[in-house]
Amino acid sequence: MSRVGKMPIALPAGSEVKISAEQIIVKGPMGALTQNLNGLVKVVNDNGTLSFSPANDGREANAMTGTLRALVNNMVSGVTKGFERKLNLVGVGYKAQAQGDKLNLSLGFSHPVVHQMPEGVTCATPTPTEILIKGVNKQQVGQVAAEVRAYRSPEPYKGKGVRYADEVVVIKETKKK
Repeated sequence: MSRVGKMPIALPAGSEVKISAEQIIVKGPMGALTQNLNGLVKVVNDNGTLSFSPANDGREANAMTGTLRALVNNMVSGVTKGFERKLNLVGVGYKAQAQGDKLNLSLGFSHPVVHQMPEGVTCATPTPTEILIKGVNKQQVGQVAAEVRAYRSPEPYKGKGVRYADEVVVIKETKKK
């Protein structure tokens, strides 16, 4: 069996889980998330501890146990603590401004770029060159950060563009005569 799937998930105070035949619902102080269940995995709630086990001895059931456990663990930590991604803008004149559920970006194009935030994801700009994307769903926060980064990904010669806060951009040497 998967080593990840064997580890139980301890539910923190203030969060609750409802398990039905088709889906699992996790509620917490920051919101609620749902995940469809697979018939190959059995989920048991023992007084605030979730445990996962494969329904049969098949290889696919073993793999799905670890996958579903990781997804539910991300749901539990998302509804209790939340997730955030930090982006930095590098370049002269590159700036961002959060206005409600929209993010206005000035990235050196002839026009401003406006990114609409999806439901459940918020953005903030502590400084004009920093973007903070927050949400409950880890996958959705990462997807929004990737979409914002894709408007102007870092180029390898000067390093200008939108980059993750922990991203390292290797600068190439220019061509010599």
